[in-house]
Amino acid sequence: MDLEKIRTWVKSRLSEERYLHSLGTEETARELAYRFSLDPEKAALAGLIHDNAKNISYEEMLLIIKENNFDIEESIKNNQKILHAYLGACLAQKELNIEDNDILNAIKFHTTGRVNMGMFEKIIFLADKVEANTRDIGFRCEVLNILDETNNIDKAVMYCVEQTIRSLLDRKLKINRITIDVWNNYLSGYQ
Repeated sequence: MDLEKIRTWVKSRLSEERYLHSLGTEETARELAYRFSLDPEKAALAGLIHDNAKNISYEEMLLIIKENNFDIEESIKNNQKILHAYLGACLAQKELNIEDNDILNAIKFHTTGRVNMGMFEKIIFLADKVEANTRDIGFRCEVLNILDETNNIDKAVMYCVEQTIRSLLDRKLKINRITIDVWNNYLSGYQ
């Protein structure tokens, strides 16, 4: 794949800040993949394109899904905050011809996570939350400290899920059942 063409495709779809976030996620995903002995270029690609649908309006997302017959369940379509991830995976497959399930699943679940995520999905999930270009530096340091102290990616993911749930509660926003399932699954593994 021509990475420069993909960067151009991503940049054309995003605001300047969101593109900067995508570049940061690309670099962080590469670093985490090295750390956990996964393919760093594959991780970087997933990090770069993970938010490709983020700046599409909700109404337009629904129209794109309908026009393309994308198979996205109603509970996801009804949640504007996470729909971009599912649509982003569909668009990466359709427009970039990406067929690698690791990449597509990492894009799809980068916002909510999912029960039994693979290492690749966990890396993109974390990279999205802690990239250095646009994310809170204190939060980034907390997550990286967890990784440095434990080298346990699951503890870092669990911390991120916990903070996401707290943030959603504080803002009185819906918490998707997938995120709740992830939290409950991680809790059962640590008790």
